[in-house]
Amino acid sequence: MSPDPSLVENWGTISSGATPSFVKSYSSHRRGNQTAYSPDKYDAVGSRRCRLAPGVTFPRWPCDTELRVTTLIHARSLPAAVVAVGFALLARLMGTVTDGGAMAGVLAAFVLMLAGGFAGFSPLLTLFLLTMLSTRWGYARKQRLGVAERRRGRTASQVIANLGAATACALAVIWFPEMGDLLLVGSMAALAEAAADTVSSEVGQATARGAYMITDFRDVPIGTNGAISVEGTVSGCVAACIVSWVSAASGLVDWRWTPVIAFAGIGGMFLDSIMGATWENGGKIGNDTVNFVSTVFAADLALIVTMIVVRVGG
Repeated sequence: MSPDPSLVENWGTISSGATPSFVKSYSSHRRGNQTAYSPDKYDAVGSRRCRLAPGVTFPRWPCDTELRVTTLIHARSLPAAVVAVGFALLARLMGTVTDGGAMAGVLAAFVLMLAGGFAGFSPLLTLFLLTMLSTRWGYARKQRLGVAERRRGRTASQVIANLGAATACALAVIWFPEMGDLLLVGSMAALAEAAADTVSSEVGQATARGAYMITDFRDVPIGTNGAISVEGTVSGCVAACIVSWVSAASGLVDWRWTPVIAFAGIGGMFLDSIMGATWENGGKIGNDTVNFVSTVFAADLALIVTMIVVRVGG
């Protein structure tokens, strides 16, 4: 692939640290569409940059798409792979996932870091810690109730069900970086739902004195599909807020989207309970399908709300 003539022409300007002419023209074009160009907004995260040479970093502009995607993958693939594999090995040694679950986790972590840099790993690590702590909390009681998670850890299907939607949104960021801000909000909402659902179930089973079916609020045994408790619901809401806060604190998304991410995650948590009380108890779908649909719902809800807010506010 031959280099872009405009890049070659402006290479001397780039090397000297001045702003190339094509960046100025793009900035002017964007301002003409009422969208001012702000380098700091993108340089702070560093996840949606166009890297053309070692030591030279450019904010987002319309450079060649193939070159941008290729260099982005090359720049991040090795460190992302190292961190992802190390993270999966640690999770496997701790017994929180099976071999298949670890492999699925490697893929999810790799894609999230490829799309958002190391900032993309922070919400995933938060989800992992929340899941591990809540699963082990009150484990003896969960065993007595017969609802304890298996000691061998979560399987590949469980990991995919919880991380598949977030990974799909992050994967799209790599190929459509101009939509990165929007897609990352959807990805984080999916992670927030996964955290809310897992924490609400585990904490509720460990601490709740009683459970109620979400559809008619009748008393049911703790651990029943579709059952909710005050303790579990509150803890799930807190978990969704934690994931949304971490995603903003790490610079992955803007702070103004944290309420959208949190409420989308909480909405997905309630949908999970409704589907568990109806379709899962009726034998029509399994738990992994319920979890996957709930994360997709949270991601879609966050994407729709974000687009509406941007359209109304813009």
